[in-house]
Amino acid sequence: MAVRADKPKASAPAGADGAGRTSPTVSRRLRVMTVIATLGGLLFGYDTGVISGALPFMSRAAEEGGLGLTPVTEGVVASSLVLGAAFGAVLGGRLADRYGRKRTILGLAALFLIGALGAGLAPDVTVMVLFRVLLGLAVGGASATVPVFIAELAPAEMRGRLVTQNELMIVVGQLLAYSSNAAIAHTSESGGAWRWMLALSAIPAVLLWCGMLFVPESPRWLASRGRLDEAAGILARVRDSHALEAELAEIRGRAAADAGKAGAGWRDLRTPWIRRLVVFGFALAVLTQLTGVNSIMYFAPTILLDTGLGTQAALTATIANGVVAVLAVATGMWLLGRVGRRPMLLVGQVGVTVSLVLIAVCFLALPDTPVRTYLVLAFMLTFLLFMQGCVATVFWLMLSEIFPLRLRGIAMGTAVFGTWMANFTVTLLFPPLMAAMGGAVFLIFGVINLGTCVFYRRAVPETRGRSMEALEAHFRRELAA
Repeated sequence: MAVRADKPKASAPAGADGAGRTSPTVSRRLRVMTVIATLGGLLFGYDTGVISGALPFMSRAAEEGGLGLTPVTEGVVASSLVLGAAFGAVLGGRLADRYGRKRTILGLAALFLIGALGAGLAPDVTVMVLFRVLLGLAVGGASATVPVFIAELAPAEMRGRLVTQNELMIVVGQLLAYSSNAAIAHTSESGGAWRWMLALSAIPAVLLWCGMLFVPESPRWLASRGRLDEAAGILARVRDSHALEAELAEIRGRAAADAGKAGAGWRDLRTPWIRRLVVFGFALAVLTQLTGVNSIMYFAPTILLDTGLGTQAALTATIANGVVAVLAVATGMWLLGRVGRRPMLLVGQVGVTVSLVLIAVCFLALPDTPVRTYLVLAFMLTFLLFMQGCVATVFWLMLSEIFPLRLRGIAMGTAVFGTWMANFTVTLLFPPLMAAMGGAVFLIFGVINLGTCVFYRRAVPETRGRSMEALEAHFRRELAA
């Protein structure tokens, strides 16, 4: 299946309006709204990254403050959040379409708070898994809702930069998790240190809920509900007057075309062009996770322990993963204003594939020495440079762009469900596979990603420089047959 778009016309520079004039007032308002909304991304990153440092302490015996985890229960605890996230993405997408993006994010903030406190206080593995699933519902819902919310607020020329800020906040959250894990481990040798690691995410959850009270609803969602005057009022607050009328005309046209249609649902997949887009989005989501990125993000200390490092050294070295991820996403955001989505994704995928093969070679061909440890860490960082700077940055942005307005939430939720189910599979299987095969497991990832390179070269569209309404019209026309 190929989903290709014609090469778009050159767009205005990021931060400029349609006439090329900068609009600092508009940008400032959008930045504030984006920062508040992307606290959901920060929570996503923290709650998925924190488990990497908590697991070594949770694996200690109960009398030492841990939960006595085995390699199998490590995988269950780590993957329980991911399983919850899969269903949270579907549920969050449907709620966002029905009740609005803002109210959905407010509800997710409450779930983040309950899940963080429950996991931090969990007395045993069963309760831990239950609260990790609940936390996963929030993570999945945020991953499906926040990028769409930002994309619908942003003008076409700023969409890439603003949407990818969510990816930046995800990796910042992971860096905060790695850093706080190392700090807590350094100050406390108690097996119960993991409780503080998990509970700290309650703080940004409260900030997200409070901040969203002051952020407006998505104007495009309001328009889809016939509330055009409210949509126009919100757009007027975040747009230059020169660009406002043209964008409003597009939104009104799209809303008028969808007026009178039944609510979005699975029956929409009977429409060929919609089905092709959703299948492509689902495939893109699954293949992004089969890079093996979360085997590194969740289990980096475990991987480094296998090379001979001690627990404290492994936790400290993992901070480098977070730093590189943040720098890579920041670089990717800069590149998106200058390079198309498609070439960035292709280059990133090739870099990811080569890095995975080199990690496997280090484990299979080198003796167990400090040199091997440093090389494994170096190639993990190279992997993250390409993954977070190119693949992940483009992935979340493209998913927020390609789906039609009327069913954007449910389509995004379906695609992100694929993300989390693939993530769940990798997270559940990685610890026992690593225990049984060692670093050879990265060779499996390498082969999978070689096939992904071929698929991307054939199927990935270019979406840069077009409004969301223009993209919808294009896909409707080109994929209708």
